[in-house]
Amino acid sequence: MRIAIGSDHGGYELKEYIKSYLATKSVDVVDFGTTSNDPVDYPDYGKKIGLAVTEEDFDFGIVICGTGIGISISANKVKGVRAALVYDEFTARLAKEHNNANIIALGGRTTSNEEAIKILDAYMNATFELRHQKRLNKINEIEENE
Repeated sequence: MRIAIGSDHGGYELKEYIKSYLATKSVDVVDFGTTSNDPVDYPDYGKKIGLAVTEEDFDFGIVICGTGIGISISANKVKGVRAALVYDEFTARLAKEHNNANIIALGGRTTSNEEAIKILDAYMNATFELRHQKRLNKINEIEENE
């Protein structure tokens, strides 16, 4: 499994924790930054992960800012991205099962390390349910026609 990850300063600490966890599971994680708690702009990292997931060979991406809101909005501006802001195991599982989200967004200031791992495991263990493909096709049509 290969995962792209990125955050702004508000998500830096959680990003580092998630990377450590994924290393114990032998997951290949590519970190697109940021590299410290110094202030940076979340749209830059939402875009980087969005492009990585749509143009490179990644199974999915993880984006993190203070709340996950801004960076998920930014990632969703990249054509082909379905970034879902998830905040518990249920929303993480449904993001994959119903929406086939290719990026999950977390809040570094709103999600504990322990909850983040539960969320990540729920997402990674879920499988897209094909019965929802018709809805994804409609989302794709919106993207193509706007």
